Amino acid sequence: AFHNVCRHRGSRLCNAERGSLGNIVCPYHSWTYSLTGDLMFAEHMGDQFDRCKHSLKAVHVENLAGLIFICLADTPPADFAVMRAAMEPYLLPHELANCKIAASIDIIEEGNWKLTMENNRECYHCVANHPELTISLYEYGFGYQRTSANEEGMAAFEATVARRTAQWEAMNLPSAEIDRLDDLVTGFRAQRLPLDRDGESQTMDARVASKKLLGGFEQADLGGLSFWTQPNSWHHFMSDHIVSFSVIPLSAGKTLVRTKWLVHKDAREGVDYDVDNLTAVWRATNDQDRTLVEYSQRGATSSAYEPGPYSPFTEGLVEKFCAWYIGRMTGYSNAPHTTDAADTPVSHGEKIVSFQR
Repeated sequence: AFHNVCRHRGSRLCNAERGSLGNIVCPYHSWTYSLTGDLMFAEHMGDQFDRCKHSLKAVHVENLAGLIFICLADTPPADFAVMRAAMEPYLLPHELANCKIAASIDIIEEGNWKLTMENNRECYHCVANHPELTISLYEYGFGYQRTSANEEGMAAFEATVARRTAQWEAMNLPSAEIDRLDDLVTGFRAQRLPLDRDGESQTMDARVASKKLLGGFEQADLGGLSFWTQPNSWHHFMSDHIVSFSVIPLSAGKTLVRTKWLVHKDAREGVDYDVDNLTAVWRATNDQDRTLVEYSQRGATSSAYEPGPYSPFTEGLVEKFCAWYIGRMTGYSNAPHTTDAADTPVSHGEKIVSFQR
């Protein structure tokens, strides 16, 4: 992978979101690069011009069981291998490499990206705001305070988790919670939980959205594997499909949320799955979350705003996101910086940040 910037005068090279090509040709002055980033052609540059010194600038890429992670920092996090070792046993059974993208939707939230991430890192708000999502999502699955009023429901949930965990472990499907959200640069968390109402998938009726199951799965009711990564993605793996989210800051007050739905590569649209049914839950949930983030953005900019306490039962992951973010910013601000102009890279307007995407 490379920065989408010509080494001549900084023009964007590829402006389409997807496609295939033999070489990369700059639309401005036709500098031409190979798919390995080498500059192949640059007309009218003189005999002393060295094409080898003007290859595209590479970015760091890691493939985790089919999920592609890109890091724009000069030096990528050294602890990515920790996440790989922990997560491959969880992800590989879903065979992401044998999936295809069935749908992709971008939405814009008029709010800061950190509010988007904080909203994702808790489900305190889910019962009141996400009727479609909570068809299949246990309200107790992401934090709760035990009281006499909910004792019966929580006991039933815990019994279901214990029973299903034993079944999954017998199938070599890891389910135990892993939480490394705030003690690694490559922060992550994962857990497989049962779906409510004997659910099979995150759909409006909790049944599978695709008849063609992923990997070698032979039964549909395998719960939902949730995988969160810092700073800007999360993913839900079911037996029949995968939903992957990435959060891309566009400005201090505007955020792009990109959602992709993946099904088995051999699944046939209109036969094995219906796109509207596949995407219904998260289309509704994303729209609801957009409203909540925008409410928070407007409130947080008020002179009357004063942060309140987090719930110790339901907002622990929000605290961990904040701790992770503060740690990264503290490390960056304490790092040595040079003001030597010779050492300052020319960005041509492209902001380079040290976050994974």
